[in-house]
Amino acid sequence: MSSSRTDGLARADRVRRFIESLCSYSKGECAGQPFHLLPWQWEEIIAPLFGTLDADGLRQYRTCYCEVPKKNGKTELCAALGLYMLTNDGEKGPEVYVAASDREQAGLTYQAASAMVRQHPTLEKNLKCLDSRKRIIYQRKNGFLQVLSSESYTKHGLSPSCVIIDEIHAHPTDDLWNVLTAGTDYARRQQVVLVITTAGVYDKNSIWWKLRTRAQQVKAGIIQDPRWLPVLYLADPETDDPADEALWARVNPSLGHIFTLDKIRQDYQEAKNDPVDFQNFLRFRLNIPIKSLTRWMPMAEWDACAGPVDAAALAGRTCYGGLDLSSKLDLTAFALVFPPEEESGPWDVLLHCYCPSDSITKRSRVDKVNYDIWRQQGFLTATPGNVVDYEFIKHDIFAAAKAYDLREIGFDSWNASQIATDIMAELNPQGSEHGFQMVEMRQGAKTLNEPMKDLLVKTIKGQLRHGGHPVLRWCADNLVVRKDPNGNFAPDKERATEKIDAMVALINAWGRAMARGGSGPSVYETRGLLTV
Repeated sequence: MSSSRTDGLARADRVRRFIESLCSYSKGECAGQPFHLLPWQWEEIIAPLFGTLDADGLRQYRTCYCEVPKKNGKTELCAALGLYMLTNDGEKGPEVYVAASDREQAGLTYQAASAMVRQHPTLEKNLKCLDSRKRIIYQRKNGFLQVLSSESYTKHGLSPSCVIIDEIHAHPTDDLWNVLTAGTDYARRQQVVLVITTAGVYDKNSIWWKLRTRAQQVKAGIIQDPRWLPVLYLADPETDDPADEALWARVNPSLGHIFTLDKIRQDYQEAKNDPVDFQNFLRFRLNIPIKSLTRWMPMAEWDACAGPVDAAALAGRTCYGGLDLSSKLDLTAFALVFPPEEESGPWDVLLHCYCPSDSITKRSRVDKVNYDIWRQQGFLTATPGNVVDYEFIKHDIFAAAKAYDLREIGFDSWNASQIATDIMAELNPQGSEHGFQMVEMRQGAKTLNEPMKDLLVKTIKGQLRHGGHPVLRWCADNLVVRKDPNGNFAPDKERATEKIDAMVALINAWGRAMARGGSGPSVYETRGLLTV
């Protein structure tokens, strides 16, 4: 074994001895007990990061990017490494910065580190914890460990000997990353930057995605960077089965040490039938990035329901409508839901979408949304000018009422009171309680939870048929939800990154179909057929 290799292993072993002899767990069942590095923590991080030396005898790796699912011991490891880098790395005036996205997350690492200090007499004798400032001082070397958040950093000009960045996927910008890493190593011969995180929400412009991509490229040999150490515990969303217990073990290296296989089994069973919880399972247990924080519709199952819908064959069938008129400046939608005449049959969906012609041009050119293509294909109706002309919507509703047995239309009263009055005046001028009705649908979890769940179940079971309407698919893929304290959910337009109006219209229609128990005696049995 070469002297460089021997010296490197000795340096890495020095880190291990420090952690295992002076540091202790700060919470949980093992609180107060000595910290024992898990095999993956030693073999994948400590040994290579501190034990691989360059030709000058300095650490080869300057950046370690570690992505590992939650509850694998990241916070405690960060705290222990921060204390080592403060006290035993040989730096004069060491500056150790532990950075997180917000004050609460930043405080977790400080709490773990300060607890380790207070639990060992040697550390407590030499270090001073300033809880109010989340700062640990090492007076002997004129050094400190300081916790920062992206909410609180104030200046450039830092000279960190070590940077530990926790959960970088949650950082709203790359500002704090740049402050801590851009040109800050000039006064440090072997600065270390440790990024340790779980998967986040996909955003190709985020600092997390950029670092993750670089780590993957370095690991695959696409990029040659001997200063980067990638440590990646990731499932492949294209090829891996989320139900595979062997996969759970592969991407959760602390399995059997910090938590059990039964715990993941329990999490999977609880999550698999709830789209929001399942997205969290993919992200936090398997390190699979998700499109949104609470993405709702599984798109593979949605696409499997894209069978053709024959509008002519639906003539005379009972149906229920849904309107979403939330914006006159962009997308507006009218959906029709046809409950099956036989219990085993599919629920058919027809959709009309509208957008001002001026907005179609802007959205297509500036935002690169396929509004212009959808208009050419007949999936999107352009109304003249810069606002939606509701006369187009009323025309389609009146035509639907003649062609089908349209019982009700569910609508959000916001921006819709006048059009609702106009529709009632045309389709039920006498206001008969037995005739057509416009029904207000409050856009909250109490009203929309049940139709959303039923729509989801029927999608998963293949009992939906939507014809592959591209605008509806786009909105389904954009749809995110919010949960109330009781676990009920509703569409969340504020957090959706793009339009979801067509899906809201569909959910409103679905709600009315459920409320009326699906189909019933056809209006044609009492009023006969009208021509369009």
